[in-house]
Amino acid sequence: MGDAPQDGFPNDPALRQEWVRQHNLVYAGLIAIGTIMVQPFLSDLSTSVDPAGKVCVLSFAVAIPLLAALVMLSWQETFRRRIVDSRVVGVTRWVAQLSALGGVISGFWHIWWGAGVAVLVSGALALCVFSTGYVRVEWPESAEAD
Repeated sequence: MGDAPQDGFPNDPALRQEWVRQHNLVYAGLIAIGTIMVQPFLSDLSTSVDPAGKVCVLSFAVAIPLLAALVMLSWQETFRRRIVDSRVVGVTRWVAQLSALGGVISGFWHIWWGAGVAVLVSGALALCVFSTGYVRVEWPESAEAD
């Protein structure tokens, strides 16, 4: 399946740079989604917000600054052509992305609980599709063994 160096990242420099580009796209997209989803809660303060709406706002309040920091870090990684190997950055990635996911799910839940469930299920399916496709593109020899 290819050699992995000591830092846990692949030796292929092109793949490393592609990961940085993909991370940047994901972070920027989640910031945009969060900004759009939180805007109605900020613009109409006269109505009371249900628990799902509060979870949405809180989740994006955590996610957006962390995602912004990760976007800036991705730019630095692109400039230096190196990926940061740090537990702090790894944990921040997980917290930011899970917070944004929680914000999206709760935002749709706020509209209708069925929409929140649909986003959760379709997101899990999308992750499976991407993971399967990624493995088959990066390691075609493992796909032939299936």
